[in-house]
Amino acid sequence: MLKKALTVALLTGLAASSVFARIAAVDDTAVDQRVDAMLGKLTLEQKVSLLGGVENFYVRPVPAIGLPRLTMSDGPFGVRAPGPSTAYAAGIGLAASFDPELAQRVGTAMGRDARARGVHFLLGPGVNLYRAPQNGRNMEYYGEDPLLAGKIAVGLIKGVQGEGVVATVKHFAANNSEYDRRHLDTLIDERTLRELYLPAFEMAVKEGHVGAVMTSYNLVNGDYLSENQPISHDILKGEWGFRGLLMSDWEATHDGVKAFNAGLDLEMPAATAMKPETILPALRDGRLTDAALDDKVRRILRTAARFGFLDRDQKDAALPLFDPENNKAALDAAREALVLLKNDKVLPLDANTIRTIAVIGPAAHPGNASAGGSSHIDTFRTQSILTGLTDRLGGKVRVLYARGLPSPEQVFKQEAFVTADGSPGLKRETFANANFNGKPSASDVDGKIDQWKPELWTTPAVDRTSIRWSGRFVPKTSGRFLFLTAAASKDTYVLYIDGKPVTTQPEREGQAPLYATVDLKAGKAVDVRLDYRPDVSYSRMGLGVVSLDDLISADARKIAASADAAVVAVGFDPTSESEAYDRTFDLPWGQEALIEAVAKANPKTIVTVTSGGAYATDRWLGKVPALLQNWYPGQEGGQAIAEVLFGDRAPEGKLPISFEHRFADNPVHDFYDAPAHPAGTNPTVKYGEGVFLGYRWYTSNPRKAQPLYAFGYGLTYTTFRFANLKLSATQAHADDSITVDVDVTNTGSRNGANVVQVYVGDPSAKVARPAKELKAFEKVRLAPGQTRHVSLTLDRRAFAYYDVHRHDWQIDAGRFKVYVGDASDHTPLAADLTLGN
Repeated sequence: MLKKALTVALLTGLAASSVFARIAAVDDTAVDQRVDAMLGKLTLEQKVSLLGGVENFYVRPVPAIGLPRLTMSDGPFGVRAPGPSTAYAAGIGLAASFDPELAQRVGTAMGRDARARGVHFLLGPGVNLYRAPQNGRNMEYYGEDPLLAGKIAVGLIKGVQGEGVVATVKHFAANNSEYDRRHLDTLIDERTLRELYLPAFEMAVKEGHVGAVMTSYNLVNGDYLSENQPISHDILKGEWGFRGLLMSDWEATHDGVKAFNAGLDLEMPAATAMKPETILPALRDGRLTDAALDDKVRRILRTAARFGFLDRDQKDAALPLFDPENNKAALDAAREALVLLKNDKVLPLDANTIRTIAVIGPAAHPGNASAGGSSHIDTFRTQSILTGLTDRLGGKVRVLYARGLPSPEQVFKQEAFVTADGSPGLKRETFANANFNGKPSASDVDGKIDQWKPELWTTPAVDRTSIRWSGRFVPKTSGRFLFLTAAASKDTYVLYIDGKPVTTQPEREGQAPLYATVDLKAGKAVDVRLDYRPDVSYSRMGLGVVSLDDLISADARKIAASADAAVVAVGFDPTSESEAYDRTFDLPWGQEALIEAVAKANPKTIVTVTSGGAYATDRWLGKVPALLQNWYPGQEGGQAIAEVLFGDRAPEGKLPISFEHRFADNPVHDFYDAPAHPAGTNPTVKYGEGVFLGYRWYTSNPRKAQPLYAFGYGLTYTTFRFANLKLSATQAHADDSITVDVDVTNTGSRNGANVVQVYVGDPSAKVARPAKELKAFEKVRLAPGQTRHVSLTLDRRAFAYYDVHRHDWQIDAGRFKVYVGDASDHTPLAADLTLGN
């Protein structure tokens, strides 16, 4: 009987799991009928109450009609809450895999993580394009190409929703920087919007059947997206036929009536703009319609019904919170994300010939599974580069470690300053106002300024204060000195050296530590003044100074010189790359000096960088033989990096971005920063590069500065040959699909992966078009000597551009070029195609 009971229980569990994974079609008639019945039981007041979230992360429950409270969780690196969870490779790392099947597998794992925690909505994926490396949220997104972003997003969405969890594609739309994101107005022409910044969202809706869309903070052409009727209503709901739920980002709604009419269904985290006091009178006086209200409520109820939330408990206690299967998906995502950018015959390392390896750098340990902001995941475990290498080498190779650089806290804790009368510390004057007016309300001496707390989204102080520290710094040696400053959230400050401002932090939603380097002479004092305006009721300011000659630790120099090889792990972390603010193009303070010091001590130096995009390399790249880009590799990144460095696996990643020599080479350089604007107006950014973004610019302008590493580029430990390109037709009608066939051969001596990339050019178009645009791709894995025949299809859209006069996709009859290769600058095969109308 016990055996029979266990068998029944097992079968019941399997049946339940299959039901949990099944969601209804977007246009399921039975779902619509059920929703109509529920809608008919609601009063007008109940309907309006559903337009706003509750308790920060929930959809309001209505027990009378069986609607439970629906839980949301941040993404998109994983399920952020509640409690620790699995951290997968960052979005840009997942894009570097060029593997939609992997994305779907990761999405399935995320869905399981959500079900284990009772989460109904995962707030991801993010599909905004990469315009410039400074965007603090690049790591969440899928690179600079809309087709790549869309394909990876569709894979992730199918995986998440296949587990009975709503995926939420965001941030809709053209949210491509974090600079003053809540006020920034994106000025973008219709063609650029349609060809670059909307297609990934369109694919998420039409191919992924995504359950929810989240609006962004920024404005587009004068309207916030939560209130932007031409985009959020006419395109998303009208043209694309989106039947899911349109929600706002948190506090991204301003005008409730305008948002209602623009198609917003759910204001998060609460109804502050679409509140009953605003909506009910507008319904009564005809500014808003009952039909539109019913449509919004239907979308909320339809989502709940379609995903099964009305019929089961979302929390599946049979799923582990710390899931070995999900950990495997995280490891495979980290493996496929790694991009080998440079290798001068140093990799892979040989564990049989290396006796000692030095692991040095602030990113070596602990591991940075994810960056900052709402995508940050607290993990059960994170494999760092240090622990990954140590575990891989298993005691056969001695692994030495040094951080190499002091932490900000260590710099701030040094007592380096003196007051005007020579006493240790800095004079602190506190003013009972925000502008240093009048006499100080308090005065004292601080031996050090080490209150830094890397906080975000804190509660502003009611009574504002300002704090001024003043004194001197007397260098003991001559040379360059680094003055490091850091505050948090909306704090502002200015650091003056001898009366000149050297570091300024304006008011922003968030911030990272800043630094300035100054040439000083031994024994010659300089005046130091720091004016600080905290946004909170306490100080979280840090200030310190260190000689560049003393910046690199003696331990780091010593172990680098003694080792057979050195790995320098640098890059950004949650305190320097995050939602809510843009980062620097340069690596964080001191890291370039660390790379140069280690490379000088050890010619076999490999640099691995954690970042959401490109960074300055011109001062140090020529001094190192190898560079491995790891993005934010998730919780299993340390193992994946160790496997690649020692040749257990060949690197597979391809750049989903163009990696510039210097930011001045980027086509958006002149269009990224918002110009000065009058007080009370929104800053504006004009997308002046138009459709010529990233590789589209570089391939169209071969005589201009080219990228350091092109879109699609990535080295591995074997070689490949492309041959036998054939099109299904060389002349066709514009509406015909064209099949592209090509053979790919692994010509090397190791297993390896490559990505077949098909680009299309339209030299006879009536408008300016990029020389190459990615229109299809497929990842292949081949053994040595193996050949794979790859067949890819190009549909009508692959050849079309958006005609702003017809407001539709247009193909101009004439000659097209089809290119095949494995990077935007490496397409060894090409064929001509003529299309007619």
